Amino acid sequence: MRSIRGLRAILAALVLAITMGGSAGATADRRAGTSPTSISLPDGFQPEGIAIGPGPFAFIGSMADGSIYRADLRTGRGAIISRGSGTPSLGMKTDPRGRLFMAGGTGGDARVIDSRTGRVLASYRLATGPAFVNDVILTQGAAWFTDSTNPVLYKLPLRGGRLPAAAARIPLTGDLVYGDGFNANGITPTPDGRGLIVVQSNTGRLFRVDRSGKTRRVNLHGESLREGDGLLLRGRTLYAVQNRLNAVAVLRLNAAGTSGRVVRRVSDRRFDVPATVAAFGTRLYLPNARFDTSPTPTTPYTAVAIPRP
Repeated sequence: MRSIRGLRAILAALVLAITMGGSAGATADRRAGTSPTSISLPDGFQPEGIAIGPGPFAFIGSMADGSIYRADLRTGRGAIISRGSGTPSLGMKTDPRGRLFMAGGTGGDARVIDSRTGRVLASYRLATGPAFVNDVILTQGAAWFTDSTNPVLYKLPLRGGRLPAAAARIPLTGDLVYGDGFNANGITPTPDGRGLIVVQSNTGRLFRVDRSGKTRRVNLHGESLREGDGLLLRGRTLYAVQNRLNAVAVLRLNAAGTSGRVVRRVSDRRFDVPATVAAFGTRLYLPNARFDTSPTPTTPYTAVAIPRP
């Protein structure tokens, strides 16, 4: 009898493993009952940005055509909820109203969609010439977008939470000087909430930005964030993705965001040029952009989870 019960338990565990990983293409932790640590995305999707919430749902944007994939972090299963118009969907953030704000990359635009239905709520033309609208952060009363080609921030005022008719263009002045390659990329608030922090990918420098656009180089005490991409702030801890280095730098900032020290770097064998990062529970989730792999319609892509350092 005991052997029969044991066999039934083994069969039940196998069924659970198939249910968690089969149709979703998700790899679960070995411990029963935990959510997947790897989520398969559609072939050829070319992921870049990720946002999480409300609830245990991740939204991942496509560089290929701007589509949005929603994944349930509990199971790894997901589907495309919004078909893109042909321009990229890069950095993204969700707000408590269930709106998803997206940077449009070479499209020079920004979009806001309903994360429940995929319906486009608003679209904004941010630049008329060459542009690379790369990332976005939501602060008290505004959404801010970086442009890796043009030395500006784009601001969407959100008075009372209402979406505006147009964006404001905020020129960047001070220490941040644009050069060849990708300039301002990831963006996040300062720990005290009074300013913004931007990473410059081509120099590895970090800058504090006043809401007027004036920039000041952050003292990294000799460190560099070369290939810096997405940023995530939790308290005074800053997570900075260094994409082609397949690493996440963990920094401790002062309250004003004028000084920071790299306290460690973490990596994972599953990293394949991760672009940015979002948090849920005790984990960080990173989409593998695979920038060093020539994309095809059948190229596989994943998002992976690691314990939050």
